[in-house]
Amino acid sequence: MTVPTLIERDGPDQSAWWAVYTRHQHEKTVAEMLSTKGFEVFLPLHDSMRRWKDRQKVLSLPLFPCYVFVRGRLSRRLQVVTTPGIHMILSRGEQIAVVPEEEILAIRRAVNGNYRVEPHPFLKCGERVRVTRGSLEGVEGILVRKKNLFRLVLSVDMLAQSVGVEVAASDVEPVGVAGNKSAFSTIPAAGIAEIQKNFPTAVAVYDARLGSTR
Repeated sequence: MTVPTLIERDGPDQSAWWAVYTRHQHEKTVAEMLSTKGFEVFLPLHDSMRRWKDRQKVLSLPLFPCYVFVRGRLSRRLQVVTTPGIHMILSRGEQIAVVPEEEILAIRRAVNGNYRVEPHPFLKCGERVRVTRGSLEGVEGILVRKKNLFRLVLSVDMLAQSVGVEVAASDVEPVGVAGNKSAFSTIPAAGIAEIQKNFPTAVAVYDARLGSTR
């Protein structure tokens, strides 16, 4: 995904997506309060089964723990940082960092679609692919395989966090290649070796035969 842009402190007042860092387990409360203040808020959630000795329960948990996305203008920054439960707005130096619109849209389409979505280790290497059909058509991410499941990894670079969406390998194609389902053969051996070196157990690249991992 693209590198986050910045809002210049003395630049024009503009509306953009920010990421706010919250207290532990305060994401939903913060999102509610910001919505009450009139902000557009995005808090992506996922279902997680939790088991105890005597029972089990499905919980709705944040995809990005301790983070809430909010769309606002620079002039309303004080209203955000004074909200109880918020530590800070993510920034670089004295400039507020902006989450690119395409990253928000990709995550939103994933959680709104009929997919199993869950947090995933942040990845910076691997084969970048594009979904060719379904509600995620056009969304780009990194294709990985874990056991017998295939996931499209969507990343928010500014947070250095990712989420994994289950997809069919036949529904994606390498970025830059149109209509060529055998294009996985273009993955360089050096790239596969690099992935295995950095992620030796959790991640394997799905190879051109679409039936084994390297």
